[in-house]
Amino acid sequence: MLIAILFINYGPYHFSRLAASQKKFHHFNCNVVGIELSRYETIYPWKTKIDNWNDKFISIISDQPREKVKTTVLINKLSLVLSQINPDVIAIAGYADIGMLYAFLWSILHQKPTILLSETKEDDAHRSWWRENFKRWFLKGYKTALVGGKPQKRYLIKLGMNPKSIFTGCDVVGNDDFNPNKIKSLPVPHQKPYFLAINRFVPKKNLSTLISSYGNYRQTAGVNAWDLVLCGDGELRVEIEQQIAELNLQDSVHLPGFLQQDELLPYFAHAKSFIHASIQEQWGLVVNEAMAAGLPVLVSNRCGCFEDLIIEGVNGFGFDPENPEQLTELMVKMSSDDINLEKMSQASLEHIQKFSPDYFAEGLMQAVQYALANS
Repeated sequence: MLIAILFINYGPYHFSRLAASQKKFHHFNCNVVGIELSRYETIYPWKTKIDNWNDKFISIISDQPREKVKTTVLINKLSLVLSQINPDVIAIAGYADIGMLYAFLWSILHQKPTILLSETKEDDAHRSWWRENFKRWFLKGYKTALVGGKPQKRYLIKLGMNPKSIFTGCDVVGNDDFNPNKIKSLPVPHQKPYFLAINRFVPKKNLSTLISSYGNYRQTAGVNAWDLVLCGDGELRVEIEQQIAELNLQDSVHLPGFLQQDELLPYFAHAKSFIHASIQEQWGLVVNEAMAAGLPVLVSNRCGCFEDLIIEGVNGFGFDPENPEQLTELMVKMSSDDINLEKMSQASLEHIQKFSPDYFAEGLMQAVQYALANS
């Protein structure tokens, strides 16, 4: 039996999920192949090595970013690959991309059960009644789903999926790659204590609020204030640089740019706390990474991971991303003597162990079994 897992493109955490799935399914004499629509996207320019994957991984388009691939070229090549490998079950990441829609239609035509991989929750965007009704009809074609966590499962149930057909574990990273015991010896990238944030510089990441909250924090904390490191890049970089200059924060807010995973590890290793301030976020895998690195976390309650990953006052705190004063207060609290950072760090590390690649593999196994039993 062959199981195919289709993502738009595979980054480091996708390969961690694929490896865990291949290991688990191998015990049941099943094979798992990873398929990506393209080797990279412009918004996620990962440089992940694929040399050792051989026939267990297929890149449909290897020489162009997804955004520049012609639809006809993608569909023709995807159709050829699916027909050649002829998977028994296909796990498909969402339905927004035309490639995912085609894979779904191919599976219907060839009578192959499908698994929806979904991070979507109800409050991700404005929901119109006609779109929601279309989704209800469309989702009837999926036998089962593997989702991130509680809010994602609730949304699919509201759209009419049988609760028994929905499994969790979709949103995980390779926790071992970030383990403090492995990364603490990496060079210190910044000498002063610092909060860490890692984002694309786009509106939904709410970086303007984060910076203004940090400016107020710095005035409150004074000489004991931690610095702020913002890793990432994007369309708002000029505006962010201007805001930092206007608030006179050039010496305390640092912009290392977009970094690959191995380049990020020193920042995770030596940060004091992690902040994720998005006003819209289906999950927020960077929070998984921060917790796997043993960091206390401050996470927007709009993030899809908030309900599953944040234990209030234990491994971190949640906040309203539209309330900058609340975030400022939490920064002050986190950097004060009121918080046992070591204890909170250990709590993050312990809690994230459940959300491992093995958790993804187990959820996928349950979904495959359900799909085959109900086909």
